[in-house]
Amino acid sequence: MKSMTGFGRSKLERNKREYTIEIKAVNHRYSDISVKMPKNISYLEDFVRKEVLANISRGKIDIIIGYTDNSTEGKNVVINESLAIMYINSLKELANKCNINKNIEVTEITKLPDVLHLKQDETQEDIIKNELDECLRLAIKSFLDMREAEGNKIKADLNIRIDRIYTIIQEISEYSTGLIEEYGVKLKERVQEVLREELIDESRIAQEIVIYSDKISIEEELTRLRSHILQFKQMLESKEAVGKKIDFLIQEMNREINTIGAKSCRLEITNCVVKAKSELEDIREQIQNIE
Repeated sequence: MKSMTGFGRSKLERNKREYTIEIKAVNHRYSDISVKMPKNISYLEDFVRKEVLANISRGKIDIIIGYTDNSTEGKNVVINESLAIMYINSLKELANKCNINKNIEVTEITKLPDVLHLKQDETQEDIIKNELDECLRLAIKSFLDMREAEGNKIKADLNIRIDRIYTIIQEISEYSTGLIEEYGVKLKERVQEVLREELIDESRIAQEIVIYSDKISIEEELTRLRSHILQFKQMLESKEAVGKKIDFLIQEMNREINTIGAKSCRLEITNCVVKAKSELEDIREQIQNIE
């Protein structure tokens, strides 16, 4: 189990190239990835997204990439000569019109927009991609380790709470035992009290008991709750992202508990229902934090 919140960082230096990557994540219903990286390696943004999505299924994820290249490998200085000549001719023309000194230093021309730039060999792009991938994998591992550590804490808490709910269900089951028999006895007593006769219609009493038992029986709800708890524990041990599945399962458990509360005719069962709903609400809040 993994938490949706986490942080991972890595740093890598290769051949005077330095990479730093930070990955941060908070809760989100779906996957939402934001990547910030230098323009000169922005062609690798899709690659970064795919690598992250291969390891993370949910969460709002911010990825910040730093890149410094002090290497001369694969770099070529490219001068846009035709553009430089256009600049020079235009400047000389301006100098003649304004009757000013028209001596132009070459270094001044190189400062003009788009005259001088560095071009990187395509073969070097693959090297940079591989180096970035190495750094990214380290950051993802650091990030996932933290998520897993947080997830284990949540898992331990969820196990405690689901065990409490199971105990409450057992209590409800015990309180519900004998309710039908008690009702049968009370019904006979009331009929005899009203009619003041020893002989009563046993078939009619039996019919009323059947109708009453159908109305208050919670065995089906208890059976489904026990099944849901078993599924819940199995999901906690799953290696997959189970946050959405557990969320749905908790909704189903809450529905069964509400039904038991509606059928309840004993104060003890009502009290148990209140305790179970409180635990389910705490679980629902916790599972918003898991992937």
